[in-house]
Amino acid sequence: MSLIREIDYGTPASRNGTDVTLTIDGRTVRVPAGTSVMRAAMEAGIGVPKLCATDMLDAFGSCRLCVVEVEGMRGTPASCTTLVAEGMRVSTQTDRLKRIRKGVMELYISDHPLDCLTCAANGDCELQTQAGAVGLREVRYGAEGENHLGQPKDISNPYFQFDPSKCIVCSRCVRACEEVQGTFALTIAGRGFDATVSAGSVSDDFFSSECVSCGACVQACPTATLEEKAVVEIGLPEHSAVTTCAYCGVGCSFKAEMRGEELIRMVPYKDGKANHGHSCVKGRFALGYATHRDRVLKPMIREHHTHPWREVSWDEAIGYAARKLRDIQARYGRGAIGGISSSRCTNEEVFLVQKMVRAGFGNNNIDTCARVCHSPTGYGLSTTFGTSAGTQDFDSVEEADVILVIGANPTDGHPVFGSRLKKRLRQGARLIVVDPRRIDLVRTPHVEAAHHLALKPGTNVAMLTALAHVIVTEGLVDEAFVQERCEWDAFQDWAAFVADPNRSPEAVEATTGVAAADVRAAARLYATGGNGAIYYGLGVTEHSQGSTSVMAIANLAMATGNIGRRGGGVNPLRGQNNVQGSCDMGSFPHELSGYRHISRDDVRETFESLWGVHLDAEPGLRIPNMFDAAVEGTFKGLYVQGEDILQSDPDTKHVSAGLAALECLIVQDLFLNETANYATVFLPGSTFLEKDGTFTNAERRINRVRRVMSPRSGYADWEVTQLLARALGMDMDYRHPSDIMDEVARTTPSFAHVSYALLEERGSVQWPCNEQHPDGTPIMHVDAFMRGKGRFIVTEYVPTDERVGPRFPLLLTTGRILSQYNVGAQTRRTANVVWHHEDLLEIHPHDAEQRGVRDRDWVRLDSRAGSTSLRACITDRVAPGVVYTTFHHPATQANVITTDFSDWATNCPEYKVTAVQVSPSNGPTDWQDAYEALSHESRRVARELDAAE
Repeated sequence: MSLIREIDYGTPASRNGTDVTLTIDGRTVRVPAGTSVMRAAMEAGIGVPKLCATDMLDAFGSCRLCVVEVEGMRGTPASCTTLVAEGMRVSTQTDRLKRIRKGVMELYISDHPLDCLTCAANGDCELQTQAGAVGLREVRYGAEGENHLGQPKDISNPYFQFDPSKCIVCSRCVRACEEVQGTFALTIAGRGFDATVSAGSVSDDFFSSECVSCGACVQACPTATLEEKAVVEIGLPEHSAVTTCAYCGVGCSFKAEMRGEELIRMVPYKDGKANHGHSCVKGRFALGYATHRDRVLKPMIREHHTHPWREVSWDEAIGYAARKLRDIQARYGRGAIGGISSSRCTNEEVFLVQKMVRAGFGNNNIDTCARVCHSPTGYGLSTTFGTSAGTQDFDSVEEADVILVIGANPTDGHPVFGSRLKKRLRQGARLIVVDPRRIDLVRTPHVEAAHHLALKPGTNVAMLTALAHVIVTEGLVDEAFVQERCEWDAFQDWAAFVADPNRSPEAVEATTGVAAADVRAAARLYATGGNGAIYYGLGVTEHSQGSTSVMAIANLAMATGNIGRRGGGVNPLRGQNNVQGSCDMGSFPHELSGYRHISRDDVRETFESLWGVHLDAEPGLRIPNMFDAAVEGTFKGLYVQGEDILQSDPDTKHVSAGLAALECLIVQDLFLNETANYATVFLPGSTFLEKDGTFTNAERRINRVRRVMSPRSGYADWEVTQLLARALGMDMDYRHPSDIMDEVARTTPSFAHVSYALLEERGSVQWPCNEQHPDGTPIMHVDAFMRGKGRFIVTEYVPTDERVGPRFPLLLTTGRILSQYNVGAQTRRTANVVWHHEDLLEIHPHDAEQRGVRDRDWVRLDSRAGSTSLRACITDRVAPGVVYTTFHHPATQANVITTDFSDWATNCPEYKVTAVQVSPSNGPTDWQDAYEALSHESRRVARELDAAE
């Protein structure tokens, strides 16, 4: 196995549909108009020396190394900035060009450290490569004059260093920060000889700058000026494999570059269809958790969750778990046990878990963590469109003219897509943000929202219906689309409903807190501004009316004809890496894979004939029902794969009571998480680096996950599930995850043509991928909706039962931050903690002043469900009456505060609306102090201190 080398064509590809024919070094070349001479030459296999050019960035033309001669053109133009023309005749190698290039390179080398043998980039340096390409063998200029060789390194960033002595001021890093990432954190300070790359002002270092550590600058750098610290410390990688990131739902493709079984670096893969060679700080750098000392690598068992753990062999742990589960069923009945699958695991692993529950446990008590985030997406979109997924690919945003972002924060939660969205906005698209909080997209360098509708938490449905009111009453409906593509009677009912004056922006202004004029202007912009795309997140779904909000969004898209074509659509931004896949694979108690109800005889027959078992036709227990039944004493055993439900699920007290009531809790994970406090069996999990499989991202893209190192515990997660299934008496004998995907294809119509062979050939495909769509489906509902006609749904606004009052006058809403991920189990075990080592409570200056709270003070956060303490961050990003926090740190346990209210259709918890009070505090609450003393991480630190003494 060797390193995967991607061709750098120097400049981006042209999208012009007209071809041009020219001659380069005597060869006839045909390329699209708008192509640079450099790229045309490279596509013909003719390399032109370059330093400032790379195909991830627009042409710049500063290094003067790529000069060519063009017949009839004066001088020696730069091939990167010169576009092809019909009949053009180009020479890339002449004596004149050789002299020029050698002279240019000589000047670069004269002010560059000649330490190639000890340089971390030796063998992976474009300056070194191009010096050889132009034939440079000596440098006539000495180092006695003024130079940049003695400049100190900036090592402030935990993942990469900046060595200005090796900088050739090609501006690739600055341009990458602008064009690819869109942060504009870097600049060229000074002029001429004094020009240097600066992270903000001249005195700033990278860590204290606005740099978001996405790695675009590191990837763009042609020298060792910007270099990963891992490469400096370990050395260059020797082989690589393409895999898929296991963080958010964007599904970025990376080259995992290895030395033996040691991961050196993750390099964004340019052919990755979701990320096109870009990355964020988590996917690029935050991989230290894979080898962290907290990982549990041996199975453990104990008789009761209050007893100490005992390490055992895999055989003993699996046998013990199987006996416990069967004993519970013998005493309490077949339905007394269940399972929870993980949105962090592969499609194949999730499919096996639901199969084991249905065919092995003999019930449908299977649920997934997608329940607590995006289950309303499945219900809402299947009801209106006929399928439980987003409608577009990510590339579609490049053709959007108006972008409505509601209840999502792409730059923090889905940063690679957020960068693409910002790029489109810089190109002229208009933005509407509907969010209680002023997210970065509202105002960021070179981007400003046309409208920020800062609504009160919990009023999404009222707001969306008010937008629809304007569209209907002002005659902005695309009636031709509606008549052709949608159920006309349902539309008329809906139109009459939203046209009611009681649902106008003026009528609901007091409810939403948003000025009617702003709502009307935003509605007009969305309906008339061209291609309109809606992107939404957990700020839509995690409400008591989450499903209603999703249907209201679908109504808007159908009413304006913004569905079934590029640049529009309804696009849920999935939270975890495989939320979409875990739903696709049948992880809900009422649905088998492909979103087919368990009560359908024909659906069950498909699986029963293949699996050789009888399947129960009755839906099983959802996660909240499992906890209720456990407290009642009728549910006694639970298998949890890759999910920390005690930290991620709402109403922590109720969850802990349910877990404590279990007789057997089997946790399969990387670390002893909070849920494992109540476990009696712990089965070590494996990271995405240690397994083969697939993830399905938010655009329905099925991407390969490839094993690059051996499972540190001995087994990949799918193998552990198979061992347990066999111990339960099931005939489960898969040799490779590809066998599991073959079974998915045989049983799931939307996956009928999916295979590992197809994924190897195409790189990735988007479902449906079947007889009707053999190449996959980038855009859904093009000619017709999956259900036939689109269905409008009346969306009555019903206020949440969670109300503010004298005791709890503020509304708490929650979200994520760029550097951390979900409950923090992975990112807290990386250097990302330097940016966010604790959850903070954002509070408006007015509310803080009323309570005598100063910035960084400890405050107590109380709700009807519980209390916690954390530090305050005083900011006007939130409106008066609203407070906000993240949920990445177990020491805060934000879900101690959240209630058990949930979506009416799916039981998705209402995380985003909790009535609270904030008051000054002297520090952590009693339960937080107890947690710090008893948590697995704290005990590990204590053991290490004892050992050191």
